[in-house]
Amino acid sequence: MVKINIICIGKIKEGFFADAAKEYIKRLEAYCRLTIEEIPETRVTPNAHEGDIEAALAKEAAALELRLPGRGKQGLTAAMCVEGKQLGSEQFSKLLKTCESVGKTPIYFIIGGSNGLHPRVKEQADLLISASEMTFPHHLFRVMLLEQIYRAYKIAEGSKYHK
Repeated sequence: MVKINIICIGKIKEGFFADAAKEYIKRLEAYCRLTIEEIPETRVTPNAHEGDIEAALAKEAAALELRLPGRGKQGLTAAMCVEGKQLGSEQFSKLLKTCESVGKTPIYFIIGGSNGLHPRVKEQADLLISASEMTFPHHLFRVMLLEQIYRAYKIAEGSKYHK
């Protein structure tokens, strides 16, 4: 069974997002060994200067780097960011299936916080993935990623879940 690690900046505070995440985590137990690790978000004021945001992102990057294998090492590291490649659900399913079949595991998905991810984290990732050109709250995006991982497994098994 493939191991999937989702490493997120920030905790889910909203109960409805937490409930949705728990539901997909429960569903995924049959398909993969899933772990979710939350790294505290470095807060900046709403009127923060670029330097303050850069410092916050660098602090988060340092915490992320301690948990990642590094580019080209064991497994696959995918940074979720707007600059990444957009994949359809079928393509995403094929990506997970390919990683599993060639032994490129564990799979790490990195979700940034309110200010995104530091460029250093993106450079170390094997793959940059974008869900959309739209912007989503990172707590909602965690639920969306969990759903897409679940959908990927349902596609791979030929289920009617993906219509």
